[in-house]
Amino acid sequence: MSESVVQKQTGFQGLSTAILLPSVSLLGEPDGSHADEVGPLTSVVGIGLFQRTVLTLQRAGIRQLMVLVGPEEDQLKQALCKGSRVTIPVRWLPIREFPLDDPRTWEVLAAEIRGFCLLSGVQGVFASPLIESLRHEVQEGQAIIVARADRERDRQSRRSNVRLKAQAGKLLSITSKQDDDALVATDLVVLPAGFMSTAGHVNVEIGTVPIRRWLERAAVDGHVRVWSTETNRSHWYQDVRDAADIKAAEKQLFNSLKGEFEGFVDRFFNRKVSRWFTRIFLAAGLSPNVITILATLVGLVAAAGFGVGTYSAGIVAALLFQLAAIIDCCDGEVARLTFTESPFGAWLDITMDNVVHMAIFAGIAVGSYLRLAGSDGAWVPLALGSAAVLGNGLSFWLVTRAQKVKASSGWKTPVQAAWSDFMLKNVASRDFSVVVLMFAVIGKLEWFLGLAAIGSVVFSLLMLWVIRPSARTRA
Repeated sequence: MSESVVQKQTGFQGLSTAILLPSVSLLGEPDGSHADEVGPLTSVVGIGLFQRTVLTLQRAGIRQLMVLVGPEEDQLKQALCKGSRVTIPVRWLPIREFPLDDPRTWEVLAAEIRGFCLLSGVQGVFASPLIESLRHEVQEGQAIIVARADRERDRQSRRSNVRLKAQAGKLLSITSKQDDDALVATDLVVLPAGFMSTAGHVNVEIGTVPIRRWLERAAVDGHVRVWSTETNRSHWYQDVRDAADIKAAEKQLFNSLKGEFEGFVDRFFNRKVSRWFTRIFLAAGLSPNVITILATLVGLVAAAGFGVGTYSAGIVAALLFQLAAIIDCCDGEVARLTFTESPFGAWLDITMDNVVHMAIFAGIAVGSYLRLAGSDGAWVPLALGSAAVLGNGLSFWLVTRAQKVKASSGWKTPVQAAWSDFMLKNVASRDFSVVVLMFAVIGKLEWFLGLAAIGSVVFSLLMLWVIRPSARTRA
């Protein structure tokens, strides 16, 4: 056994380390036992399974990674260098030097782990909140195995899923027999470092992974907990073994998309339509920031349409504005699907949203003025539009201040923090695009302008109250 190439990370405690096994299933047969099975480089929504697993673990807070890799090492390294950047340290441990059935391999790895370790295969797609929950649920001396429900596809003869019998959240047994009361084991297992340091006490067959034997032995003493993904919809796990599984995984990924600030129209209309555009943008290879600029351009064209002042131009402009709201959902969806979120992208998104909103207010004001030109009240839309634009600009500046306060010093009480989150959510809401369309249909866009002027001024006053000095803690 050669010396370990893994550096000791003495500052990492709890569950902050993961070990990936791209070539094998943790509890079952080696990968590749089915003719139609996919591999670690198989793409799901534009990213290979191996790379997606690494990036999901990174997003969930895993801080160092070890890869027990076979002959596919060069391919996996190349895949990891493409696209999204990996910021956590990755150590490559060739199986030819660290055999999976050799107790010394696991003893060496255990010596590099402080606390707990997550062992994971790569032929599955899972949610980062699942890993985040596991990181908060670890208990001294307790292993955790993640399980999901037994589905109809699992009962097909070609499937040989490992099933778990559990009672009160504790593992009773591991079996390959189909059972209506059993759960299906996933390739996610959390182990205390001590389990691996005593690997030599368990006999395993040559060429196999000892993880199942460790769990079976620990289950006798009640030291293995079963974590079911069925208890929380955000804790989903999808096996990826064939073409049908790839489609199911892509569906799960799209269903999991949700922005930080989302209104009623976003949830029940914009998101459902935006997913079709997101697929197109992914196929075209557009970055989130490019999509943000595209949504901005459509919004500015809509603002120009409102400035024409005719009824038909107002309808077309309102529809374009709704289209811009839909496309605006796509930048965040593409960023989350491809792990390309960035602080600049978030700032650009909310900034361009407010630029479009102010342009819409100005366009409606100009169009309403043109319709009323020559009458005594022609100045009213211009005044309302100016108030709406200034109120929106002031609100945006105050929201930016609130975000800085939240990131630096924070709020004195939970009530003040809740008010801040509520205001941040509403300044980013796209729901009023439907309201604009409704007023355009009835030919009363100037009424909307009045509401926008009052609303933006009231909102800015509320934001002034939210970020008042007495509500903030000292940095």
